[in-house]
Amino acid sequence: MSKWLVTLTVMLPTIIEIIDMTVVNVSLAHIRGSLGGSFEESTWILTMYMVANAIIIPITGWLSRLFGRRNYLVISILMFTCSSFLCGVAWSIPALVVFRIFQGIGGGGLQPISQAILLETFPKEEHGTAMAVYGAGTIVGPIFGPMLGGWITDNWSWHWIFFINIPIGIISMAMALLFVKDPPWAKRQRITIDYPGLILVAVGVGSLQIMLDQGQLRDWFSSNLIKALAFVSIGALFGFVLKELKTKEPIIELRIFKDRSFSMGNLSMFSLFLALFGTIVLVPQYVQALMGYTAFLAGLVIGPGGLVTVLSLFLTGRLVGRMNPKVLMVTGILIVAYSSYMMSGLNLQADFWDIVWPRIVLGFGMGFIFIPTTILTLGSMSKEAMGMATSIFAFVRNIGGSIGGAFVATMLARRAQFHQARLVEGLTPFDLPYQMGMERLKGLLALRGLSEPSLSRGSEGLIYSELLRQASMLSFNDLFFLLTFLFLLCIPFMVAMRRVKEAKGVPLLH
Repeated sequence: MSKWLVTLTVMLPTIIEIIDMTVVNVSLAHIRGSLGGSFEESTWILTMYMVANAIIIPITGWLSRLFGRRNYLVISILMFTCSSFLCGVAWSIPALVVFRIFQGIGGGGLQPISQAILLETFPKEEHGTAMAVYGAGTIVGPIFGPMLGGWITDNWSWHWIFFINIPIGIISMAMALLFVKDPPWAKRQRITIDYPGLILVAVGVGSLQIMLDQGQLRDWFSSNLIKALAFVSIGALFGFVLKELKTKEPIIELRIFKDRSFSMGNLSMFSLFLALFGTIVLVPQYVQALMGYTAFLAGLVIGPGGLVTVLSLFLTGRLVGRMNPKVLMVTGILIVAYSSYMMSGLNLQADFWDIVWPRIVLGFGMGFIFIPTTILTLGSMSKEAMGMATSIFAFVRNIGGSIGGAFVATMLARRAQFHQARLVEGLTPFDLPYQMGMERLKGLLALRGLSEPSLSRGSEGLIYSELLRQASMLSFNDLFFLLTFLFLLCIPFMVAMRRVKEAKGVPLLH
């Protein structure tokens, strides 16, 4: 079977699933208006999808063994497609939340299955090309998802952000049945279902994801809900680890972490996505909240960097077999750290290209990191262990991104409060620049016809609004500067990884 037909078959549903993670964000206001509900209620549309996704991803390898990999791929696409239809016809926000849970369950396994199939379909010397294709597909979603969602919602209706998945899902299922074949080690196996382990991982991961998504909205540990979620998550995950290490047929084979490259690769990817998702959260907020960009223009700011990443991925795919992958990885980290440092110098007078160029630099550096890290992390895995390894790798990557997003959202609010308190110290009647600014604004407002009693209040309001913008801008600068160092923290983990030719195949242990 042509490897490119297999590639198209597994990447098509994967790209749609990744797009669905972000496409709903820009449509939330329309959904609230149509179905009726508060802002807090509507956030659960996003949260519960991510929760279901997070629970399924780490157990994808086990589910593939339970059902057979191709069977599980088809089941996942079918569930994702059917639940997309139900989301489109949802009659209330609670109904939509329930259908999004099923959509997340269906979509959760698509990323790790696709990666495992690609690594097995392409020979080892072409793994760089395979991961370039996979990386390009996973990058397209976050870039074009918000733009696509906004366009569909404005020109059709929010229902179509879900309905558009249906024909693609049907085509993907047909292609999977025709072109994907299970090798002997990926066929359905007789395994004992570890029900306690399954419950513990679902409760632990689900609680962790809800805590990360809702933490900033509920002021973290001042909320009893967040405290309870943290307690449940820690307890369930600790119990899960103890249970799985003693089980003959574990749901997640934790013993593969004995392989140094796999362990260091997961730490590298966790650290990388923690910092990377920080920039993904910050840039759209900066251009929309402070610079007045529309959602479409915000997408245009991010788009060029994504396209450069795709080109960089294919360049790296050709280089990775010809030179030490660690050199490429460290070079990439230095480039993305520099891009974050560039963004730490942005201000309220930045034009479009001042913002786009650091994103282009970031995109170029990302291409040098993703492929070598993936190949070194998974290169020592046996074919039997590959499904389990890609599931863990995807889970660690996503959790790193979730923690990074939650960390940045929290720190942004905290630093804005800090700078607001510092800046307001200079706004006193005894400060000469403040007095001059007040008189100038009073004169401008008087020309617009405001009465004398309103001039002082209006001038103070304008100054305070500008103070809030300046405080927010300084908090963005602080966060981009901090992310520079978080990127650099990846280097020790990357250097500690072994090259594939030095490593032995790690079997799936029982």
